[in-house]
Formats: sequence, C-alpha cells, structure tokens
Amino acid sequence: MATTPRTVLFVTGNANKLKEVRSILLASTQHAGGSDPATTPSFSVESQDLDLPEVQGSTQEVARAKVKAAADVVGGPCITEDTALAFEALGGLPGPYIKYFLKAVGLEGLNNMLAGFSSKRATAICTFAYSAGPGSEPVLFEGTTEGKIVPARGPTHFGWDPVFEPDEGEGRTYAEMDGTAKNAISHRYRALEKLRKFLLEQK
Repeated sequence: MATTPRTVLFVTGNANKLKEVRSILLASTQHAGGSDPATTPSFSVESQDLDLPEVQGSTQEVARAKVKAAADVVGGPCITEDTALAFEALGGLPGPYIKYFLKAVGLEGLNNMLAGFSSKRATAICTFAYSAGPGSEPVLFEGTTEGKIVPARGPTHFGWDPVFEPDEGEGRTYAEMDGTAKNAISHRYRALEKLRKFLLEQK
C-alpha cells in the first residue's frame, strides 16, 4: 500500500529558491530501466516565510540557531538555508552577513571593499540545516564553491551572482551561467545533494 509522503517545510519567502530546492531534492535518480525506486523521494517540500531572529556568529552557528527557532515555530520537520560569501582578504567577511553588505553597498561596493588588496579570492558557502522538530539537534549540510570577486557581469536579479566568478565557470560569473550549468557547480546544489541523500536515507 502506498504511503503518504512526508512533508518537509522549507523556511523561505523566496519563490525562486523554493523552485530550485524542489527541483533538486525531488529529482529521481535515473537508470537504464527508468527511475530507481530506492532513490525516488518519499517526501514533499512546502514553504513558509517566517520572521526569525538573526544571530551573530559563524556560518554554522547562525544555521543551527535559525533552524532551531524555525522548528519551534512550525512544530515539525523543517529546513533552512544560509548563504555566505567569504572574502580571503577580509578573513572570511562578509560571510553570513553578505546580504546586509550587498544591501548597504551594492555590487560595486563589494568590489570596492577589495580595492586595496591583491587577493580577490572568495568562497561561496551554502548551509542547509535540518531539524526533525522542536528540541531536535540540527543536522547541517554545507556546500562550497571557490572563485573570485569581479566587476558585475550578467543579470542582476539574483543577489551577488554578477560579481562571483567561480573557478569552474569557464570565465563566467554565476549570473552569466544558465541554470543547468550553475547547478552543476554551485554551493547551493552541492549542499542540497547532501541534504537529499540524508532525507532519502530517512525512509
């Protein structure tokens, strides 16, 4: 008898992120005969936008605190995402505070922050945190992509993508890459693959 899929709540108000997360987490692994039942997800992903407290700390500390707070509010399984952009020259800053830096100084300002430094190296970091519910210890899944900060190129509708040129991007910024190419190397995709494997094992 078929079982009702579990629902995992992704705490976000960003429709594009929800679409991307669903496409990766719910994908079935294919083989010569079609979909492999062992790797076909038995869960669904829904979303809810919550106003959660913003804590200071490392990427991991921020992620743990965020998903714990979310689990207390929703009263069940949930996942949260935190994205960081660490500049080598600045000892890892802006890190998990990149969205505030971007809002304050813009894409040009992110470049200007490195004007006096020889290194433009940066690491894109995505941390998904999973909680089984209130009181549960969070499980973290991190993905990283190495690259450098460059003057903005490409569409500007997705955060700091125009100024991050990944080493594996063949000279293109994230913003200049199509979704398929970006997903193959992105920090978010790499973190989601780890989360997906974990969720499949929870069957």
